Amino acid sequence: MASLPPLDWLRTFETSARHENFTEAGLELGLTQAAVSQQIRKLEAHLGVTLFHRLARGVELTAEGDAYLPSVRSSLHALARSTEDLFGKKGSKIITIACPASIASLWLVPRLSWIREARPNVTLSIASIHRPADYEAINADIEIRFGTGNWEGKIATHLFSEVLSPICAPHLLQGIDKNMWQNLPCIRLAGRRSGWSEWAIEARVSPPRKTAIRFDSFITALDAAKAGVGVLLASLPLSEGALSRGDVVRLSPIELAMPSGNWLVRKEAGQMRADIEEVCRLISHAVPLNSKLFG
Repeated sequence: MASLPPLDWLRTFETSARHENFTEAGLELGLTQAAVSQQIRKLEAHLGVTLFHRLARGVELTAEGDAYLPSVRSSLHALARSTEDLFGKKGSKIITIACPASIASLWLVPRLSWIREARPNVTLSIASIHRPADYEAINADIEIRFGTGNWEGKIATHLFSEVLSPICAPHLLQGIDKNMWQNLPCIRLAGRRSGWSEWAIEARVSPPRKTAIRFDSFITALDAAKAGVGVLLASLPLSEGALSRGDVVRLSPIELAMPSGNWLVRKEAGQMRADIEEVCRLISHAVPLNSKLFG
C-alpha cells in the first residue's frame, strides 16, 4: 500500500479544489497563497501526478485531480463526522439499546462499566423487550436479539450461543445425594423454547417429574433458583455471574446447545453514526466475565 500523504496536504487540496483558487483557499485555512502552493506541489510530488492546471486567474483540476477529489472529500468528511460523534463537546449523545430484560440484567449490565470507561461521553438508554414486535416500536440504535442471525436489512454479529444445563442453590443439596437431584422439584419456563425433555434426551436420563413453579421470564426463574425454590434448566451464559459468586451450582456436565443464539443487530454499514458503530464494536468485544461454569 502506498504511503498516505499528510492530512494537511489533503485538506489543502480539497479546499483549493473547492475554491479553484490558492489565495481563497489560503484565507479559509489561515495560510498564505505561497504556503498553499507549496503544499500542493509537495502533494503532487508525493503522488507523482499533477493535480491542478495553474491558470492566470485561479486553478483547475486535472483529470487525475478530478478523479482523486471525491475520495479525499469523503474521507475528510468521514473523519470529521467520526471526531464529532466520538469526541464532540456539544452534549452527551444518547444511544438506545433494545434487548430482553434478562439479557440486559444478566449479560449487558455486568459489562457496562467497561463500555462506559471506553466511551464516557456517550449516554446509553436500555429499553427492555417483552415481545418481538417491541423492536419495531422502539426503533433502537442497537438491538440484541435471539435467533439465527437473519434479519432483513440489518447486520447481525454473533454475541454468544445459548447453552442449557441444570443448576440449583447449594443449600438445596444439603442432606441428599447430589446424584439424586432429579428427585428435586424443577423450575420451568413458559414459552416456545427447549426444556427439560430435550435436555434429558441429551443426557440420556429421565427428566424431573415434579414442577415447583413456572415463570415467564428467565431472570425471575434464576432468582427462584438462587432462593432454593427448585432446579432450573438454565442458560449458562446468563447464569455466569450467579455461578461465579456461588449463588448456584451446576448439577451436571451435560449441556444442551440450542440452534439459535444471541446477536447484536444494527443498521447496515454507512447508516449509523460513528459513536453507535463504536459502541457496537465494544459490545461485540466485551471482555468475558470470570465464571465458574461447573461446580
